[in-house]
Amino acid sequence: MIKRVCLLILILFLIPLATHAAWWHERGWPRSWSDADWTSARILPESTAEPEAVVHVLAARVGRWRGIVAHHSWIVLKHAGATRYQRYDVVGWGNPVRTNHREADARWFGNEPSILFSMRGPDAQALIPRIEAAIAAYPHAAFGSYAAWPGPNSNTFVSYLATRVPQLAGALLPTALGKDFRADGWFNGSLFAGFAPSRSGLQLSLLGALGVTVAWIEGIEINFLGLVAGLDIRRPALKLPGWGRIGLSPA
Repeated sequence: MIKRVCLLILILFLIPLATHAAWWHERGWPRSWSDADWTSARILPESTAEPEAVVHVLAARVGRWRGIVAHHSWIVLKHAGATRYQRYDVVGWGNPVRTNHREADARWFGNEPSILFSMRGPDAQALIPRIEAAIAAYPHAAFGSYAAWPGPNSNTFVSYLATRVPQLAGALLPTALGKDFRADGWFNGSLFAGFAPSRSGLQLSLLGALGVTVAWIEGIEINFLGLVAGLDIRRPALKLPGWGRIGLSPA
């Protein structure tokens, strides 16, 4: 039995992670924060070009070797008639929750972002007050509360928003390390058993580092030390540590 478990861990987690680590190392990365490109990737239209309300969830690989395993996620909002996007992320220095500390679609440590979720028009306008209320209620907003592993981090933040606004749940990547860190669990938050963020299935999570999720939106996910392997049936894709989704985009 132990040999089978070890073999499963090797196949599902260690081999994909090792191959992605080799590819990421060959790709290279900026030597320091100041050497990295943090400018707009120009993947969102100019805010003044869209008079309607919009909601976007974006993600980009994190910096240096950590990009082997994880993305950084954030959310962008714009009320109908507004002339500027509002970007919200959680960062690892100072007060965690930040507003507009980068351009809405800026690269993260030189890495190009992807748009994981978009909604426009009246439907987006209806979501924005709920999202803003969830941002204000984020339970890990105190100075020093950030933890890169297993959370709470930037992906915990977007996952928390999705628990309050389930329409966002499809945008969570398997490489969103920290997304399974749930503040509303038992035993001082260390163990969570209940609905997945989308409320389309169930999730069991121990400190965000071990667990399983079975849901229509999130798919089937096994979390081992924050690494996620699984399968998305709704939008067919494999989920592999390091590589993330191999198949259709999440939303």
